[in-house]
Amino acid sequence: MLTTEKNTADQIKEKYFQKFGNADGTDKPRIFRSPGRINLIGEHTDYNNGFVLPASVDKAVYFVISPREDNQVILHAADLDETYTFTLDDLSKPEQSWALYQIGVIEQIQKMGHVIGGFQTTFGGDVPVGAGMSSSAALECCLLFGLSEMFDLKLDKFTIVKMGQKVENEYVGVQSGIMDQFASVFGKEESVIRLDCRSLEYEYFPFLMKDYLLVLCDTSVKHSLASSEYNTRRLECEKGVSILQKYHPEIKSLRDASPELVAQHQDELGDVVYRRCKYMTEEILRVQEACDFLVQGDMENFGKEMYATHNGLQHEYEVSCDELDFLVEQTLDNSNVLGARMMGGGFGGCTINLVKIDAVEDFEKSMKTAYKEQFNIDLPCYRVKITGGTEELK
Repeated sequence: MLTTEKNTADQIKEKYFQKFGNADGTDKPRIFRSPGRINLIGEHTDYNNGFVLPASVDKAVYFVISPREDNQVILHAADLDETYTFTLDDLSKPEQSWALYQIGVIEQIQKMGHVIGGFQTTFGGDVPVGAGMSSSAALECCLLFGLSEMFDLKLDKFTIVKMGQKVENEYVGVQSGIMDQFASVFGKEESVIRLDCRSLEYEYFPFLMKDYLLVLCDTSVKHSLASSEYNTRRLECEKGVSILQKYHPEIKSLRDASPELVAQHQDELGDVVYRRCKYMTEEILRVQEACDFLVQGDMENFGKEMYATHNGLQHEYEVSCDELDFLVEQTLDNSNVLGARMMGGGFGGCTINLVKIDAVEDFEKSMKTAYKEQFNIDLPCYRVKITGGTEELK
């Protein structure tokens, strides 16, 4: 990750000229930015057609791009100082895994019947990899937006979001939902986005950061259960739906059920599937309740919803882990923390904490000390502000 006092975009522009040169001063590359994202509430609800509440943050991916006269593409990864070169008529999978996403973007553009020319680019950013802030979605959306602008493809925001998801699904081979790309492209300063994962309708809600800061505490662990258990949870939810459908044929997903309805069929669902369905139907409601609190400016009750989400993820959905639970427990007696929960798929990654702004230093210090004593692991903390979405930097 790039870290000096210069801002990240300037660093990447500098690395672009170091790589490609500009002796005569004629190369005037364009710079594009696409942010990472957080999710405030609504975890695992996307594949149950529920609601999520993401926001884009001030950690981003940047592409510095110039067109070429030929059909070559030269990708230069600033963070790795590695280069990958190919032509537009050969989009075979690269040996360097980091180039998968960029080639997948070009494949999607060609599948839609658009024509682009060759280009050269240096890219990088300050989205922490592996912290659950969706650096890959930011990368896809940034390049899609940049190429659309450079080659006048006229891709609208929704199209970019859906193409970014298809890059993951079809080229990279990850069956992810649409939230990450959506949050990166549609982000708005000091606002969270309530996205309906069934209809893709969305609404902005104010998230005022004058008195509070969001701090991510990164467990620095990723347990091997993550991907297999993710698939298992999807199947358990589907099993619950199939049982409920026998009595209520109108139920197509857990979005259509309620906690009360789930409770009525507890015996037939069985302990495990019942708990999965209970968490899911409650969490879908929780997102909507949390938005009401934001409209009222009631951050204390919003924070309580975050704790309720973690409790459900820990005990009912069972996707947390000792490290995440420990970090959340550390905040319970801290009056400067309004809410905390695990963020993302689970079994590692970050907790997200809503902290009073004048207490952030002490909060980070005490969390780092406690985590080091308990697990002998240094705890990275990331302070994030909510910013606008994908854009060109002038």
